[in-house]
Amino acid sequence: MQSSKKNILVIHGPNINMVGVREKGIYGTESYDSINTRIQEQAQKLGLHVDIFQSNCEGAMIDKIHGAMGVYEGILINAGAYTHYSIAIRDAIKSVQIPTIEIHLSNVHAREEFRSKSVIAAVCVGQICGFGGDTYLLGLYALKNARHKENR
Repeated sequence: MQSSKKNILVIHGPNINMVGVREKGIYGTESYDSINTRIQEQAQKLGLHVDIFQSNCEGAMIDKIHGAMGVYEGILINAGAYTHYSIAIRDAIKSVQIPTIEIHLSNVHAREEFRSKSVIAAVCVGQICGFGGDTYLLGLYALKNARHKENR
């Protein structure tokens, strides 16, 4: 990693690796690999260094968040379905006190009622949703300009 650049960790949660294949009417047709390529390109334009991680396992995501301490200045997390019920991921985000932005490809507030409830939102500096793959790019921009020292 280059020390002169702000280090950002992007965490893709469960089923995000299936984007472009599953439920195209909701998540669009852009592939997971294409989204990751665009994240890296945007990070370079913004002068950021980005590492990308994907897991379908809650524990692996928590371990990655814990390991971010002292390494990353920001986290973008699309926790997928864990957004709605994982107190463990919420507690991990809160414990590391790294500015974290919750992101979602779809507009979770325009979908099933249970999707509008996020247990991680309260410990994130913000939430961005509904812009497909561009949601990640907006999140990078927000983290580059974040002035928050810690999560709420």
